[in-house]
Amino acid sequence: MSIKTHNKINPKFSGEVIELTEGKTATIKLETNEDMLADDKGLIHGGFIFSAADYCAMVTINHPNVVLGSAEVKFIKPLKIGETAFFKSEVLSTEGKKVLVKVDGFKNEDKFFEGTFKCYVLDKHVLEQ
Repeated sequence: MSIKTHNKINPKFSGEVIELTEGKTATIKLETNEDMLADDKGLIHGGFIFSAADYCAMVTINHPNVVLGSAEVKFIKPLKIGETAFFKSEVLSTEGKKVLVKVDGFKNEDKFFEGTFKCYVLDKHVLEQ
């Protein structure tokens, strides 16, 4: 498994790639930790959930110049400290440089997140345009 994109992502905050079928599917494992807490009750901040889902979409495409154009997401249930989350993706369509990726988040067998990520594979790195 060779990760060709987002090579500076910190797995502590965005998860770890555990499965990859390049251009088709990926699975990210996110271990929640205290640095992700939003409050004293143990709620994980949605930004970390989104980050793991976004990373899952990027790794699915696995191209050095992939970027996120937009996303439609739904937070179905909360995620709390101590829970392990898995994000599973699949490519829905590819049209030129645009790739649509579906990402679902699960804790145990319970879905807590779903999203569709519109990604673009650019000819050059986005900062070199």
